[in-house]
Amino acid sequence: MEHEVRQGGGAGGGCLVVPVKIVAVLVVLPVRVVWELLVGFARAVHRYLLGPLYTYVLGPVLRALGQVVSFLLRLVFVWPWVGLWRYLLGPLVRALYGYLIAPVARVVYRYLLRPLALAVWRYLLVPVGQGLAWLCVRLYRYVLRPVGEVLGWAWAVSARVVRALGRGLRWVGWVLLGWPLSQVYRYVLTPVGHLLRGVWRTARAAVREARAEVRRMLFGTPPGEPARSRARTLSSTTAAADAAPAAEFSPPR
Repeated sequence: MEHEVRQGGGAGGGCLVVPVKIVAVLVVLPVRVVWELLVGFARAVHRYLLGPLYTYVLGPVLRALGQVVSFLLRLVFVWPWVGLWRYLLGPLVRALYGYLIAPVARVVYRYLLRPLALAVWRYLLVPVGQGLAWLCVRLYRYVLRPVGEVLGWAWAVSARVVRALGRGLRWVGWVLLGWPLSQVYRYVLTPVGHLLRGVWRTARAAVREARAEVRRMLFGTPPGEPARSRARTLSSTTAAADAAPAAEFSPPR
């Protein structure tokens, strides 16, 4: 907007802007001059009049006035009570304590509290303590010790019963599970395992022989190995493989 005003002024309003600025300067300049004069006067008054007046006159007067007021307050409200306690109440309290309270307290302790405490200790606390000790001894002798012995006997008996039950459970477990499983393993699983092992060996030998035969048919006899010796080796291997399961089929003893 200011740019537009400047453009408009450039177009034809320059004759109005310049007189307005001149009038503004003529109005503001005297005010600014007066303000600066007042500020300078105030600074000069503070520096050369009020400052020294407070430093050398008002300050000492105010400090002296404060000391006087403090002295008067102590004179009126502090020193009388301090003197009253120091010269009247303190000696009176000490005299009362030394000549009345302390003797009365010693007399009360010697002729009332101490005999009462001794009587309470002798005729109340000691019999009560002895009675409690006697009761504890009797309770231990006739209740706690028999109960402990009974509990110990019951614990020992329960341990024996538990051990007997353990042995019985082990025997029952052996009769119901262990012995049947051992018989099954001995007379069923072992022969079946031997039979399966023989079958596996026979099948493996047959596979080896078939693989060797296929290799011979495809690639011929390896050099340095005659066909008769290889056939003998194959026949002996087959015979050994055929003879091995025969020993496995022996009936169990």
